[in-house]
Amino acid sequence: MNPSTAFGLIKTGTGVGYEACTHPAPVVLNQPLELESPPKLQQLCLAVVGHIEWVDFLAVDHWPQPGLISHAQQRLEEPAGAGAVIAVQLAQLVDRPVHFFTALGRDSVGEACVQRLQERGVEVHVAWRDAPTRRGISLVDEGGDRGITVIGDRLTPVSSDPLPWDVLRECDGAFVTAADAALVQIARTVPVLAATPRVGLAVLRSAGVQIDALIGSGLDPAEIVEPGALSPLPAIQISTEGEAGGMISTGDRYSASALPGPLIETYGCGDSFAAGVFAGLAAQWPLERAIELGCQLGAACATRFGPYE
Repeated sequence: MNPSTAFGLIKTGTGVGYEACTHPAPVVLNQPLELESPPKLQQLCLAVVGHIEWVDFLAVDHWPQPGLISHAQQRLEEPAGAGAVIAVQLAQLVDRPVHFFTALGRDSVGEACVQRLQERGVEVHVAWRDAPTRRGISLVDEGGDRGITVIGDRLTPVSSDPLPWDVLRECDGAFVTAADAALVQIARTVPVLAATPRVGLAVLRSAGVQIDALIGSGLDPAEIVEPGALSPLPAIQISTEGEAGGMISTGDRYSASALPGPLIETYGCGDSFAAGVFAGLAAQWPLERAIELGCQLGAACATRFGPYE
């Protein structure tokens, strides 16, 4: 990434979806956005509906190869996965706990997830399952390249779970990373609803509600959503492309923020970006300002080991 890169929208044409968005038209910001939360952002009541993976982060001297032994030079264990990362990032932006509706295995790993997230300012509402909590291993080498292996099935909260859905309905915004269709419909009762394509196109189609911001990786085939794949169309769809920035459904591109330090690894960068964009939209910021916050959160994530401060 070019250290001199500044954020900005690059006009490349018109696209679908922008007319349906209720947020003001983008205004170019020439100055970097401070990461301190403005008052409007701090006052938000936000929720995340989604999944958790307990991840073992390992910094290795080289990638494992058949017959060879690699050594871990650094190790960290954290509750992660898109739902957890977004919830923690949001909790760092607002002055109140972020509500996280999730499902976990009835085991020590699930209990550890709750404890660690609570320590990070997240109020966790758990549907306990008689199944193992999903785990993962994230390897990163000295060049910052990473690979992830997940162990077990993703545990998904559903509308029939006995969780305080009235609390969700009272929030200013919700971000969904895993749910059934009926739960997506419940989440749609909030003013601003964001989601990742990882929820599943079949689930989103069945829900039949408009997503205000659909944010996913344009580099991951599992997160690419073709035009017209959803009805109604998302008000805004953003496809991220790492250090190349990304594409907005308006037909515009955005450029990435400069890294505030050396590149360490990229786990959680996309989810951190998504959290920033969602928070900005929930605060009724112009789209470009919300994307700028997302870019800065994503860039900051790339300069640390693991997704959190």
